[in-house]
Amino acid sequence: MLTIDPTAASIQTLFNRIAPVYDDLNQWLSLGQHKIWKQMAVNWARPHPGAVVLDLCCGSGDLAQLLAQAVGDQGQVIGADFSSAQLAIARQRYLVLPGRSPITWTEADALALPFADHTFDAATMGYGLRNVTDIPRSLRELYRVLKPGARAAILDLHRPSNPMVSAFQQWYLAMVVVPMAEHWHLSEEYAYIAPSLEKFPTGTEQLHLAKQAGFTPAVHYPIAGGTMGVLVITKPASGVAQPSGDI
Repeated sequence: MLTIDPTAASIQTLFNRIAPVYDDLNQWLSLGQHKIWKQMAVNWARPHPGAVVLDLCCGSGDLAQLLAQAVGDQGQVIGADFSSAQLAIARQRYLVLPGRSPITWTEADALALPFADHTFDAATMGYGLRNVTDIPRSLRELYRVLKPGARAAILDLHRPSNPMVSAFQQWYLAMVVVPMAEHWHLSEEYAYIAPSLEKFPTGTEQLHLAKQAGFTPAVHYPIAGGTMGVLVITKPASGVAQPSGDI
């Protein structure tokens, strides 16, 4: 049974509520750029034909569909999320097309994944790391389920280091994102983004956390002027590195 702590449960409720408009808002608020960012994340994860891959915190399934195209009909794709409403939309949206792997949609907690050790050849995570209640633990779980040598790419919003870009991001969230969400009566839900960014580790801090989880090498790529970023992490060959434990 999926078990989620009270704080995580509130985030789960939030994503269940925004699920019906999640895709439309992503399209509008990113001016369509989110598709490019997701393809970049998939490219950095390096899924190969026939691979077994994971899209963690899959939401409505955009990244999982890109992975399905990359691994082909001989591969396997698991889309995992703790929001049942997001998974329901993912199932509705996904079409099995020639040359694509079918996707298995699984309700799962990123802090206690229901997969065996060393299962996946690659993984992606889009807009999920910022919303887990224990980032170090989620990275250790990702480390556990990846095969030695496997790579993961984690895409998310970030706080820009440039003061002018940071000021623009804050203005955009307050004056564009939240008012647009109000159209669907979801202003409170989208007002959550700004405080979540304040708590989210910077790219440098993410690298530190990833290395403590056992990943090496680990590289963080700022994109979109630093308002977005992709953390690319690799589980080393067996015996090279091990997680350093709780921090």
